[in-house]
This record gives sequence, structure tokens and C-alpha cells, in this order.
Amino acid sequence: MELSDKIAEYVVSAEDFSDEMLHEAKRRLLDSIAVALASTNSPPAKILREMSNLFSGNSPLLSGGEATIDFASFYNTLLIRYLDFNDTYLSKEPLHPSDMIGGLLSVGSVFDISGEELLKSIIVGYEIGVRLCDSTSLRKKGYDHVNFLQIASTSALSRLLSLDIEKTKNAISLTLVPHIALRESRSGKLSMWKAGATAEAVRNSVFATLLAKNGFTAPDKPFSGVFGFFNIIAKDFDLSTFENIKSGSILKTFIKKYPVEYHAEATVEAVLKLDYEGEIKKVIVETYEAGKTILADSEDKWNPKNKETADHSLPFITAVTLLTKRFWLDSYNLIGDPKVVSLMKKIEVVERDDYTSVYPKELPTRVIVITDKGTYESEVRVPRGHSANPMSDEEIEEKAKLLGLSESQIKLIWEIDNMKVKDFVRNLTKV
Repeated sequence: MELSDKIAEYVVSAEDFSDEMLHEAKRRLLDSIAVALASTNSPPAKILREMSNLFSGNSPLLSGGEATIDFASFYNTLLIRYLDFNDTYLSKEPLHPSDMIGGLLSVGSVFDISGEELLKSIIVGYEIGVRLCDSTSLRKKGYDHVNFLQIASTSALSRLLSLDIEKTKNAISLTLVPHIALRESRSGKLSMWKAGATAEAVRNSVFATLLAKNGFTAPDKPFSGVFGFFNIIAKDFDLSTFENIKSGSILKTFIKKYPVEYHAEATVEAVLKLDYEGEIKKVIVETYEAGKTILADSEDKWNPKNKETADHSLPFITAVTLLTKRFWLDSYNLIGDPKVVSLMKKIEVVERDDYTSVYPKELPTRVIVITDKGTYESEVRVPRGHSANPMSDEEIEEKAKLLGLSESQIKLIWEIDNMKVKDFVRNLTKV
């Protein structure tokens, strides 16, 4: 059976949504919206708002105003993704599954969808995204994880719009076949496209799903065809991950406590646990393969010039946390600071085979600081926010407040299952 058939059958028939899953979907909505609204004054968001008059429409933007449904999906998704502070899943391939929420809010606002159905669609999208990440690695082949995001997003959108099996299959194919993204988006010196790639993937999935909804057909075998995904990109794809699909994978994903790429979460915690004395002579960060190859893969990570590169720089994140004893959004104001630059030169990042062997069940990181007064070490194996060490509702609310959400906005999000998505999005900027 073609994989898109299996996915479509699950999307259409899934009803195994527990109260725990629905509550977790609300937690991800709260976290994503808080991160999104905190990035409305970011440089790429400003560029998009200046362009929005070219895309007049009736789909609400999270920061206020309206645009076409595809432009709103791009914009809302970019807001969620830009700060690199929304949730994560780590497996053979990493993913930020809540990226799909931007498109779901845009489409849900136009098609009179209920908040409860939005939550169920989020659960469906997470399920497909997680299973795709468990099936093969894209980054090691030179392809970007957003290829999996757009399939997951299309699955969630197909559920949201109540598409039948055939239309859901067409939506998946229309999303996948024309839109294969390269890993260059996340290599070396990074750019605004780090967030833009995600936004584009969701925009593509929205347009493809709407085409399918209205009867547009697509290649029958986007995965197993002669020139399909399996034969061209992922011959090692593990189809067993899609046997007997049941909901619940949203509970396996992680929320971020600190505004850094997830492989650096444990590093921040480890540094904050250190109580060193004296002048730093050398710092060694011991991590696993993904931590090193993603966050310390080139000289650019020892000399970041912009926020996009700095939040993927283990040397920068380590240096700033050592010097300031904290890490928050304003920590990126220290890009180029002479003290930070000087300390980064003393930082070495090392992969440990024993750490790599337990990834991603654990994300072990050890920070060793050598000063003129001694050697100080700290290890964190499972950072706060990981599914094995989850943040509480209160911690997520506190993060949202620090990002600028009001008590009334937080209350509105917790109560989304009692309203329409269009009312929810429009009221966000009013409360």
C-alpha cells in the first residue's frame, strides 16, 4: 500500500483523542502563540507586513490585519518559527511540529472551524510528523526537515477541512512532489530563510490542500513511484513506523525552556548549574553527534553575525550563559560583544560516542570549565521540557508571560475548545 493511503486512512478515521492529548494540544497552542507574538517586531516579520498590501484577503494575521489565506499561513508560521523557541521532536530526523499551527489557524479562521476540531487536527498532524521523523534521516542526506513538516501539516489541514481519503491522498502528493527543500537552509552561516523555509512549507501545504479540496488530482505514488520520495531521497525509509497508526505522539515531543536550538537546552542548564571561580582558560562542551554537527559544524558558529546563526551556535550560547548566568531573548544583543567573542575562542565542542548512543531518549551534555583556580564540571542528561522531564502548565504560562502574553490572552487560549477559530484569532489582539 502507498504510504499516502495509510496516512489518509488515519487522517480520516482518527477518533482516539484522549483528554491528555487535547490538553497537550492546548499547551502547544499557548506556547506557539506566545512565541509568535513575541516575534512580531523581528526584521523578517516587518518585511512581510510591508508586503501584506499586495496580498489582500480575509485570513487574519496573528499580529492584526488580514491577508490571503496562503500569505497569512506564511506570515503566521514565520512568527512561530523565527525565535526558534517553539517545540521540538528529536529522532532520526528533528522537527518543530508546532510550526504547522500557523497554517491551521489561517485556514481554520476562513472555513468556520471549531476550536475543538483545531485541537484534534493538531494531534493528527503531530502524529504523522513524529512517525516520519522516526522513519529516516533527511539532514544526513542533504534535505531539510520541513519536507516532513509539510506532509504533517497537510495531514492536519486535511483533517481540519474534513477531506475524504482520496482528496487527502491528493493533498499529500500535491504538497510533496513539487516541493523538496534542501538542508542548505540550516548550514553554516544562517539567514532569515531558516524560518522562511518552514513558513514556505506550510504555505505550500495550505495551497495543496485547498487544491485537493476542490478536486485537483495529483500523482498516485508520491512515495513509492519510480521517481518518488523513497526511490530518489529515502531508500532506507522504515515503513514499520506507520503500522497500526494510533494517536498519542504529541506526548513524545518537547517544549523549550530557553530560546536556543534544542540541542543546546541541556548546555544552558549545565552551565547554570556551574559555580566556577577564577579566569577561564578553556571550556569543553561534550555532546552527541547531532549537537556537534548542527551547532558546531563550521567556523561561522564560532563567529555568528546574526540571530539566526547565534541560536544555532553552541559556542555562542555557552559563552553568553557563562558570562551572564542566564539566557533569554535579549542575550542575542551580545552578538559581536568582545568578551563573548574572546570566550568563544576558548570553547571546544566534542562528540562523545556514549552520548550519541543514547540520543534521543536522552540529550546528555557535559560542560567542563578550566580556570586558573581549578576544573569545574556539570552534566545534564534530560533538560527541562523534554517529554521525560516535562514543563508544568504553570511553567508554560510563566514562559508565555515573559514573552508578553497577558492573563486574558492566556485564558482565551485555554478556552479555545469553546469557540470558533476565527473568533479566537481575532480576539487575540483585542484582549
